[in-house]
Amino acid sequence: MKKLLIITSLSLGVALTSCKKADFADNYADPSKISVTSVEKQYAGFLQSNADYILPNYWNYFVVLRTTTNHYTQAVGFINSDKQYVPGEAGISGNWNSYYAFLAQYKEMQKVYNALSAGDQAEKRIFLITATIYLYDYTQKMVDLHGAIPFSKASALSTNGGDYLSSLPAYDDAATVYTKMLDDLKGFADELGTITVSALAQNALSTQDFVNKGSIAKWKAYCNSLRLRMLTRVSGVAAMKTRAADEISAILGNSAKYPVVAANTDNIQIKVTDLNSNLNSKGFQDGLASSGWNSNIASKAMIDHMNTNVDPRLRVMFEAGSNAGGVYNGLDQMANPATQDSLFNKALTIANYNRSTFSHNQYFPGVLINAAEVSFLKAEYYANAGNAASAKTAYEDGIKQSIEFYYGVRALSNNSLAPAAAPFTTAEVTAYLAKPGIDFSLATTKAAQVGLIANQKWIHFNVIQSLENWAEVRRLKAPSLAFKVDAASSQTLPPTRWIYPSSESVYNTANYNTVKANDNLTTKLFWDVN
Repeated sequence: MKKLLIITSLSLGVALTSCKKADFADNYADPSKISVTSVEKQYAGFLQSNADYILPNYWNYFVVLRTTTNHYTQAVGFINSDKQYVPGEAGISGNWNSYYAFLAQYKEMQKVYNALSAGDQAEKRIFLITATIYLYDYTQKMVDLHGAIPFSKASALSTNGGDYLSSLPAYDDAATVYTKMLDDLKGFADELGTITVSALAQNALSTQDFVNKGSIAKWKAYCNSLRLRMLTRVSGVAAMKTRAADEISAILGNSAKYPVVAANTDNIQIKVTDLNSNLNSKGFQDGLASSGWNSNIASKAMIDHMNTNVDPRLRVMFEAGSNAGGVYNGLDQMANPATQDSLFNKALTIANYNRSTFSHNQYFPGVLINAAEVSFLKAEYYANAGNAASAKTAYEDGIKQSIEFYYGVRALSNNSLAPAAAPFTTAEVTAYLAKPGIDFSLATTKAAQVGLIANQKWIHFNVIQSLENWAEVRRLKAPSLAFKVDAASSQTLPPTRWIYPSSESVYNTANYNTVKANDNLTTKLFWDVN
């Protein structure tokens, strides 16, 4: 086994089942012999280390998302099969190992930073702040998938000088991790408003930062938008309800101090600019639309909602089946597999995600947080606070931003397999907002208002922000989706969390045993209280 693989695996308490503990000691590189590095170099490596889980790429879409979260939200239609609600080991372990390799890169950067003089730490402070914001975005997703995770003590193999036994990490409670991240992000939000970045540090940041291109303004917006997402996620938890309400009010009440992503030009995303670089979406094609795997089928639930309300996004997000006469049909999840297969593979009447907008678009950006998501978060807060007018404005802004976003990414595409979509018009957007199933003013209760917002989040997130989509569907219990019961499995319906990879029980046994009782597919996350 290669040394890097060993470091990555054990630093998280994750190992491949074919490894032996002796391998770690024998193959671990002596820290004193590693080439001299710097905060800037570690920063670039850190950002790069999870790029394939941000940019649409093969492994994440085909192995991780295809049969898990994309199914659980009916962001796609799928042909029913036995054990379809049990997430596969390859997807779980792949995502787990990717996160902990990413965390290991962060810890290595932190180690280099901590060894600097006080003066140099002040000079490099902006790298640590922005890296931590980026880390917390991915960490939030990992907590939302599993619950408790190794975090505070994880990825410390290098820091501990290669002592693998002392590096086996304990699990941190999910609510504790959220609290830690929210505390730090609030501190960063204040600090970024007053921080002084030298010309030298700014130049280095602009060179290494391929997320926000060194823009402190965009990092501020990223920080506060991430806070808004996480505070909303825990807003129903009794112990966090007051904090969530107070901090969201402070963010939305002072845009000068706490800016958020407010327009698509502000979106936090990894842009693809050079297909010959490592930052591209070439793997999206095989990941989402692999021939014969039916992983980009339109679901009946989503297509019916879009058809009924004449959604302007329909023609840019989907392609009608080749034998459907231009009609958009989705796959019914309550149908039996033979009927589903016939409709999709023989009759060819089921729609697909638009290839030229999505899977074959090699310039599709890696989405982190965008304007539509933030507007829907605002709308939910205002609705729950009883401010229907502000909720309506934010809700409609989110819809408009979502429409603009998907037509915008189609404009980036270098593919023309699907016919060009006619541009949307102001008139059709206005008509859409007035549809009975969309019109916010017709929702007279908070529950009805939040239901409308949830539907729009679901359409907007679809397969692009798949993990956020599943988290919000679980939290809000909306939209209401019907699933066929899988009588062939003890897991008869979609799960409420992912289990841990099997390597945890094998190689991090003592720590795993502290969370073993909750390691099943039915234990809810701490924020899942509805």
